[in-house]
Amino acid sequence: MADPDTAPEAPKTGIEGIIDAVADLLQTASDWVRQEAETVVREKVVKPIQRLGLTLVSASAAGCLLVVGLIFIAVGLFVLLGEWITYPGALLAIGGVYVLVSLVFIVIKVRMMQK
Repeated sequence: MADPDTAPEAPKTGIEGIIDAVADLLQTASDWVRQEAETVVREKVVKPIQRLGLTLVSASAAGCLLVVGLIFIAVGLFVLLGEWITYPGALLAIGGVYVLVSLVFIVIKVRMMQK
C-alpha cells in the first residue's frame, strides 16, 4: 500500500483546479519573462560592455607600448645629436622642436574654437 505522503497528488477540480492552473500559468509566464529579460540584458548590455572593456584595455596597452617606443627613439636621437652638436646643443634643439610643435597645436586648437 502506498504511503499517503509520497503519493502523487490528483489534479484538483472545480474552482481550486482553475486557481491552480492560473497560478501555474502566471508562474510559467513570470519565469519566461525573467529568462527573456536576462537574455536581453546579457546580449544588449553585458556583451557590449565586455567588448568596450577589451577595446579599452587593448588601446591602453598599445598606447603604453607606443610611449615606451617613442621614449627609446627620443633617447637614441638625443645621444646621436649629442655626439653631433654636443649635449647642451641637443637639449636646445629638442626643446625647440617641442616648443614649435606645441605652438602648432595651440594654433590649430584656437582656429577650431573660433569656427
